[in-house]
Amino acid sequence: MLLALLGWISSCVTTFVPLWKNLNLDLNEMEVWNMGLWQVCITQEEGVVECQAHGSFLALPPELRISRLLMCLSNGLGLLGCLLAALGLESWRTCDDKPGRKRRLLLGGGVTLGMAGITTLVPVSWVAYNTVLDFWDETVPDIVPRWEFGEATFLGWFAGAFLAAAGLLLACSTRSMKTTTPLAPACHQAPPAPGLAGGHHLHPRNADLVI
Repeated sequence: MLLALLGWISSCVTTFVPLWKNLNLDLNEMEVWNMGLWQVCITQEEGVVECQAHGSFLALPPELRISRLLMCLSNGLGLLGCLLAALGLESWRTCDDKPGRKRRLLLGGGVTLGMAGITTLVPVSWVAYNTVLDFWDETVPDIVPRWEFGEATFLGWFAGAFLAAAGLLLACSTRSMKTTTPLAPACHQAPPAPGLAGGHHLHPRNADLVI
């Protein structure tokens, strides 16, 4: 659960910070350009940061458009997976009388977190792959600045790995949960009457008559 929460928080931070790509201008080393899924920021040497949102969603490159959708989906799946897994933990008192339901909740949370990890790793890796292709593109002159990996790229990889590992661990932990069924109450026989042993006994009063 700690891995799941850490991965989900890291995924949310990766989605909204404008640090997916970095660009250092050789002509003006005092400015650093940062690009994210939602905006572009310019950091100056004095520490002043100016950000501007992307103009149009359709004008974005395909990897950024699809990355927006996948990262938002990952954040939703991560939150849903954490809630399902929390309800399925043995420390919670919900559904204690139905252990099979707790196992299904825990398994569903693990699978959902695994899907959240995949939907985080895919867009981050796709943007990183295109960044590498653009950096080593020989058709672009060497004097043209190249985009490089930003801090959010590495944070996104860690977030996806944490979510996937958490989902795998939670799914595997369902095998150790024992679904015990309550035992039926044992039948108790009434104790024998005092003074009776064996099959033939005489009441004391009847014994006097026999004598």
